[in-house]
Amino acid sequence: MHPLAIFFLPFFGFGFVMYFLPTIIAAARSKRDTTAILLLNFFLGWTMIGWVVALIWAVKTDVPVAVR
Repeated sequence: MHPLAIFFLPFFGFGFVMYFLPTIIAAARSKRDTTAILLLNFFLGWTMIGWVVALIWAVKTDVPVAVR
């Protein structure tokens, strides 16, 4: 393996994990809207506002659904 690959691979991996952190948190917490959070994160995460909104959505507690 090339020495530069050994140097840069952790940075790209860390960046990938940080970019998709809201999705990872939502999946770990078994959120109802994990797919929606993934789509918001994927399409608008680069704007940083979309990333923050997805992160807040991922850590927010789900409101129980009332069954009538």
